[in-house]
Amino acid sequence: MIKKGLLVLVALVVAIGAVGYWYVSRLMEELPPATLAEETYRSINSGQIVGYKEPNGTLAWRGIPFATPPVGELRWKAPRPPEPWEGVRETLAFGSACPQRGFGGGTSGITGAEDCLYLNVWQPPRSETERPVMFWIHGGANHIGEAATPLYHGANLAAAHDVVVVSINYRLGPLGWLTHPGLRVSGDLADDSGNYGTLDILRALEWVRENIGQFNGDPDNVTIFGESAGGFNVLTMMVSPLAAGLYHKAIVQSGGLTINSFSVAENFRDDEEPGSNSSSRELVNRLMVADGRAANRQEAKALQLSMTDIDVAEVLRSAAPSQLLSAQGGGMMGGTPYIFGDGYVLPAEGQADEIFADVSNYNVTPVILGTNRDEVKLFLAMSPSVTDRFFGIPYRIRDSASYNRDAAYGTDAWKLRAVDQLAERLHDTQGDSVFAYRFDWDELRNVMSLDLSSLFGAAHAFEIPFMFGNFDLIDRTMVIDDDVIPGRNALSASMMSYWANFAYTGSPGRGRDGREIEWTGWKNGAETNKRLLILDSRADGGIRMSSMRLTREGMRDRILNDASFADQTSHCQAYRQLFSGVEFRQGEYATLGKAGCID
Repeated sequence: MIKKGLLVLVALVVAIGAVGYWYVSRLMEELPPATLAEETYRSINSGQIVGYKEPNGTLAWRGIPFATPPVGELRWKAPRPPEPWEGVRETLAFGSACPQRGFGGGTSGITGAEDCLYLNVWQPPRSETERPVMFWIHGGANHIGEAATPLYHGANLAAAHDVVVVSINYRLGPLGWLTHPGLRVSGDLADDSGNYGTLDILRALEWVRENIGQFNGDPDNVTIFGESAGGFNVLTMMVSPLAAGLYHKAIVQSGGLTINSFSVAENFRDDEEPGSNSSSRELVNRLMVADGRAANRQEAKALQLSMTDIDVAEVLRSAAPSQLLSAQGGGMMGGTPYIFGDGYVLPAEGQADEIFADVSNYNVTPVILGTNRDEVKLFLAMSPSVTDRFFGIPYRIRDSASYNRDAAYGTDAWKLRAVDQLAERLHDTQGDSVFAYRFDWDELRNVMSLDLSSLFGAAHAFEIPFMFGNFDLIDRTMVIDDDVIPGRNALSASMMSYWANFAYTGSPGRGRDGREIEWTGWKNGAETNKRLLILDSRADGGIRMSSMRLTREGMRDRILNDASFADQTSHCQAYRQLFSGVEFRQGEYATLGKAGCID
């Protein structure tokens, strides 16, 4: 019984753990072999392709190149259109993931290849005329992830609601976002931007505009949607002038937007205007220590300062992807900064709150913003400071009260940044075309003495299988009881219906069949205004509109008056995590709680 319980818990962590939605494809058997289907022959800009038919009748194409491989001289350059090919190209297998750090650390855990700019298309079986396009951008902190992950398989969504689904890869980590004076030598604004992963997404959208009609997709009705870093990247499309007209609706799942300055991206960490711990100059420091040119950081920095920018850039260009990823710092999820205010791809000035204050600053389209009720429990569960673990697998929460309190603060801060503040600002600028949700489903089973619903709740990324309709892996891991499955499937059907109706009309409304609870737009003003849709099973209250709204001052009052912290250090740490920069108030920090905080 104990062995079986541990296996279930391991399977859960694999399936939906801190990075499970990225690497789970490597721990399950391959998707069924694809067989060429006559009806999938297509002629696109770069040549002819042939795909296959999914078991549900959806037509599919995996691994279509949307850009020339960004290798050699094209590393750290804007993507170029793909080179034409002769004959018919078989598109039966996903393209390689982009280089990223996996489990194992060092170079042993490096996976993927620089030749990775491929996309996948699912065309609904009933489609005879142009259908809405739903364009998926995967998550993974912009350092890990790929479109091939089974949870992102588009066949069920395409077939259920007659939409064309596209999923893409894009460059990640220091190969996707890197800026250094020695790399800004071409004079081309895109090549010199540092935002190569962002430009890959733009290139894929251009491919859709040029080719999606061959798959009965409507290039004038494209919805971009993404989760976590994918949600961040959806918001970059909203603020990038280069994305104007390439998409028409946006769905941001557990997103947010922070645009980094070139000083953060490039400077040494101890400069007067400090850079990130994994800025391009710190990355070069680590590369030179690793290859023996310097004994330590101090020597590496001195050596860099004696070199020209071009010579320093050559250190970067000569490094293999495995060397770059090993030197980036920050663990598997990476540490190199991403999303830069270069003034061409992305705005040079301002953050989300300022940018969205004026319709002339961004691409105005209908938008859905949402988070999950227990976002940060996914990450807390993996922390050895709050859970007891067996071979890295959490099996007990040490203090449930503090665990839930800390999770609530972290999750609410995420929701405030990614939903409430953005929704209020966007409603001011574009009116009733802003919609918000919170995903609450948490009906996981108990394993031995561990309540998985308490450990994870409605955690980060848990909504993904619901809106794609992909539960094969979750059912295989036995993390829910059989009597929960009907309610879960009903919630999934509703979510897919809302997402698809938004793609069709720009409003989730009552879903595609008109039978769902009406999802109305975000409303500012009175506290009683219904402004947010709660997504949950009938057993836990069902789908319903709510007047819930978070404010920064409300969160400030909560933590100032919170007497539940067992020690002053934890109280001070929680304040620092919630408030930084201009939001940090030294006076109230100094008098916080029972004894105040110093430094």
